[in-house]
Amino acid sequence: MGTVTRGTTNPNRLRRMDRWITATHGAELRRAADSVAVDLGYGAAPWTAVELLHRLRTVAPHARVVGVEIDPARVAAAEPYARAGLVFRHGGFEVPVSPPPSLIRAANVLRQYDEEEVAAVWRRLCARLAPASQDSRGGLLVEGTCDEVGRRHVWVALGPEGPRTVTLATRLGSLDRPSDLAERLPKALIHRNVPGEPVHAFLRDFDRAWAAAAPYASYGARQRWMRAVRDLTADWPVTDGPARWRQGEVTVRWEALAPRT
Repeated sequence: MGTVTRGTTNPNRLRRMDRWITATHGAELRRAADSVAVDLGYGAAPWTAVELLHRLRTVAPHARVVGVEIDPARVAAAEPYARAGLVFRHGGFEVPVSPPPSLIRAANVLRQYDEEEVAAVWRRLCARLAPASQDSRGGLLVEGTCDEVGRRHVWVALGPEGPRTVTLATRLGSLDRPSDLAERLPKALIHRNVPGEPVHAFLRDFDRAWAAAAPYASYGARQRWMRAVRDLTADWPVTDGPARWRQGEVTVRWEALAPRT
């Protein structure tokens, strides 16, 4: 279920997303009795699935990864890369994986879809996640978009209940202003970057905070970013702290940026 993507990918392209996943979802993966992660729509080459297994096992040694592709030829081409803990399967948004996964990562998959289709895809994927319980918030869906070499990346994190947060991540040395990340907004937000929409107001305020933090540039782009994000917290529900800001990230509650209906 779904549409074949262009399939373009590069090694190390999703490093920022993976770094965030291991930092914020690693404990959930360790607690899971059978922590299965899905790399949905990995593309014409399986590099991102291979890398995901390596990165997840730094925090959850028993994690398994299933690469899922709707194009059977891509599944066949990936088979030589299968190994213990890594398999490839034909499928799409139905996510043909058992047990329900602790993680679904869908990077650069929904970019080609219409905005009106996103909510239904999110609901379908969230329904496939491991459910919440007394000891767990449940599985995590991470859906977003990045540039070809992974320097700029924006994603939405969703649980079984729906969207939770939006994260912007960038290589700070390549950044002119925070609103440069607008071109990498996921499909649910990219067409909402217009006056009157929350995401537009957020990027406007971020640019203003970045400009006000210009004196910190003498200490490096990281210090300027951290100061700008700290100023943002006065008006926006930033959910992370300096440890993540230092990585060139900032995470905001979904409700603050969600499109107006």
